[in-house]
Amino acid sequence: MSRALLVAFASLAVVASAPATQDAPVFEVGLEIVNVTVTVKDQDGNLVSDLPVEDFVVTEDGREQTLELFAPASDPTEREELALNLGMLFDTSESMRENLELSQASAVRFLDSIPRARDLILIFFDRDIQISRYNSENQQGIFERILETEGQSYTALYDSIVAYLSRVIDTPGRKVAVIFSDGDDTISSVRPADVIHLVRSTNVTIYPVAFPAERGLGSQSAIRARAFLGELAKTSGGKVFRPGAYRELAGMYNEILDELGGQYVLGYVSDNPARDGKYRRLKVEIRRPGLRIRHRPGYNAPVEPPAE
Repeated sequence: MSRALLVAFASLAVVASAPATQDAPVFEVGLEIVNVTVTVKDQDGNLVSDLPVEDFVVTEDGREQTLELFAPASDPTEREELALNLGMLFDTSESMRENLELSQASAVRFLDSIPRARDLILIFFDRDIQISRYNSENQQGIFERILETEGQSYTALYDSIVAYLSRVIDTPGRKVAVIFSDGDDTISSVRPADVIHLVRSTNVTIYPVAFPAERGLGSQSAIRARAFLGELAKTSGGKVFRPGAYRELAGMYNEILDELGGQYVLGYVSDNPARDGKYRRLKVEIRRPGLRIRHRPGYNAPVEPPAE
């Protein structure tokens, strides 16, 4: 297991617009083990969950790494590396007004289907960010809270993602975030590039559930919103889902649930000890031919904390 990760992050208790020159938030992280969550499928799109450790080759910046951790989700034992830490980020802003009912139904249906998480963070965001954290024993009443939420003006999507990341960066186990949003943002104090940078510093897999933008698919804001949600999924090794109707949701839930049950967690100690904050490219290969894999393409190296 990696040792505790240190987080340095400016408070987001009150969300307000800020000038573009504001310094980006920084997570100062000390990593011993680099964890990579991997999804493997065959040519027909079926999950492959019975591979041995010998089938995996992990390289960092082109150099093969020695695996110190191998944890398939199909392992019947309760391994801490596989414990599920779930985040649900729920857009209740004005831009989601037409999709709010579908979004609420999506969230409730998903929570009803997924196995109970060890840790659940529920975030509602519009102009403000409301955060609730639940352990596996106190997750009652969540459905009612989701269904009773009403939309308000403005959207702090970027700030809400950073608020979530700051709360899970030192949490062991698998970190999975499902974001119900159209991807629009109107008031956040951080920029989208800052969010992507922080995602690279956190071993979290993100599944955006992307609803149609209120302004129409062809508008510049809608194009930017779709691109941002796609980049979140790509950077974290997740996948974007775009439901257009309630009947499409069941297949979406099943795919996410199947992935969570068929993933592998690989871990290694990097052969590069530098704490320079630079981006490091990851590549996972399977020795068995004909398989397709998905994982985060890289991560930001740790940085030394500032001197006190």
